[in-house]
Amino acid sequence: MKKILFSFILAGSMASLSYGSSHREAPLIANDPLADNTDVYAFKSPDDPNSITIIANYIPTEFRNGGPNYYSFGENIRYEIHVDNDASTPGDDITYRFTFSKTNGDPTTFFNVRLGQENLKTTYMIEKSTDGGATFTTFMTGLAVPPPNIGDRSITSPVGLGVASYEDLIASSIYTTPEGGQVFCGPSDDPFFVDLGGIFDLGDAPRQNNGGVVRDGLAKFNTHSIAIKIPVSVLQKDGLGVSSASDILDPDFVIGVWASASRQTTRTLTAGNQGYTGSWVQVSRLGMPLTNEAVIPVGKKDYWNSLTPYQELAETTLDEYFYNPELALYMDDSLFGGAVPAFAGLRIQRNSLQGFDFGNGHDGLFPLKNSAAVAGTALDDAVFGTLLLPAAGKPRSVDLWPIFHTGVPNMAPYQLATGKNGNPLAAGKPFINNFLPNGGDMLRLNMAVPATPRNSASFSSLGLVQAAVLGLTDPTYNTTTAIQFIPNMDGFPNGRRLEDDVTRIELQAVSGVVLAAIGLWYDDYNASSSAQSPVTNLLVNVLNYSTGVEQNDVAFKTSFPYVASPWVGKD
Repeated sequence: MKKILFSFILAGSMASLSYGSSHREAPLIANDPLADNTDVYAFKSPDDPNSITIIANYIPTEFRNGGPNYYSFGENIRYEIHVDNDASTPGDDITYRFTFSKTNGDPTTFFNVRLGQENLKTTYMIEKSTDGGATFTTFMTGLAVPPPNIGDRSITSPVGLGVASYEDLIASSIYTTPEGGQVFCGPSDDPFFVDLGGIFDLGDAPRQNNGGVVRDGLAKFNTHSIAIKIPVSVLQKDGLGVSSASDILDPDFVIGVWASASRQTTRTLTAGNQGYTGSWVQVSRLGMPLTNEAVIPVGKKDYWNSLTPYQELAETTLDEYFYNPELALYMDDSLFGGAVPAFAGLRIQRNSLQGFDFGNGHDGLFPLKNSAAVAGTALDDAVFGTLLLPAAGKPRSVDLWPIFHTGVPNMAPYQLATGKNGNPLAAGKPFINNFLPNGGDMLRLNMAVPATPRNSASFSSLGLVQAAVLGLTDPTYNTTTAIQFIPNMDGFPNGRRLEDDVTRIELQAVSGVVLAAIGLWYDDYNASSSAQSPVTNLLVNVLNYSTGVEQNDVAFKTSFPYVASPWVGKD
């Protein structure tokens, strides 16, 4: 990895009080909050079935009353949203680059806003590449970022900007793109929710021995969002709209999405000024939530941030943290399960179907490699090579690793246990197809899957976990192996919606819930008993597990940019 040769001057309070989903997740980026990519979302726009919305958030845990110098996008940073839509082409197929500039409207005052003038007014331009980042063309210029939501006197009074409301500022900062989509860049409520204090206190989530009190560690903090709504026909590799999809799991409609921030290698400080020179170096990147924060160990975190997903897929030393994840050690009573009582409901299959051990260091499904049992399935070397059964001692190569690195194909064994008649390797009921195997960590989304209405009683923040539950237990879906739209098939990890409780879903996934969904049931299921239901106590415990924080502290908007407005600095 190239050495980063620049240094950063930061207020001590900023460095010590920022945290979150992938906020301050690595030592170097913790010292550079303006370039810290905190979350990425990619989802079917709930009010527009023909478009996808991608949101990349930067700058962790902004205090809403952070004056006199409020948070803003940084200059001399390349913020980029990357899209991969074709497994036959290397690298990105579409890249949107955002660069920001600031001007002083009235340098004679210390106020951020006064008498209709906005100091450090931020504007931006967008460039676009369709050749893997080799060349960029100008996409849009002269776009405005709304000012921070300081308070009534600064925003609505005659001595401030004198506008009707802050919502009007947001509305005036939403632009129509040349592709027929929309774009917004500006401050917003931080949409991520989790009890950070509990999680990072050695896994004390839900908190023990405190009367059930939990706290959303990001409640009432702001962030800065880059949100872009893009027509499906722009993102689909052949320029097709969603109406052209063969079905709701059409493999030609899968995209991979990730975001990054890059800086130049050298920063030079002079009296009252600074300059940047040298080549551009990626300092932050994000696709799947919590990867670098809760999977990659501290000694590899800066290295992980420096890689693209395509480099990561070819770089095999990081794979071990997915094949044998640290978190699984605390969900296994033969290892350190007893040391983390909050995870008591989360347990790994050590004797699934009385034959398969998915505990760290064990073999999982590897004993079946090259056998007739896996012939013609995704685990067959003749189908996807050694991607999914690479070697012994890598038990989670069949579930956690592909979820983060390739997505999941609609073929055996990655179908619901419905219709499998007790054989997890048989064909079952389809419920996901977001397989795109030419990149590493990305959000993978099948754009053909409809959106679950946010006001539907069936909507769930458990995403695909809830879709699997319905597909296994609801008579509307579990009496056939035909493809049906099951509510929340559009949820994480098939993309990521703002509402998805990704911390809970990922902890359940580490605990083997995906294995259970395809028929590799928990240890208390007796495979020789035809009368026993696979919905055993261990499965129910995993499904009922919660960190205690299950939704954002404020409702999301029903129209673009969907993120909630930023908290008012005066409140």
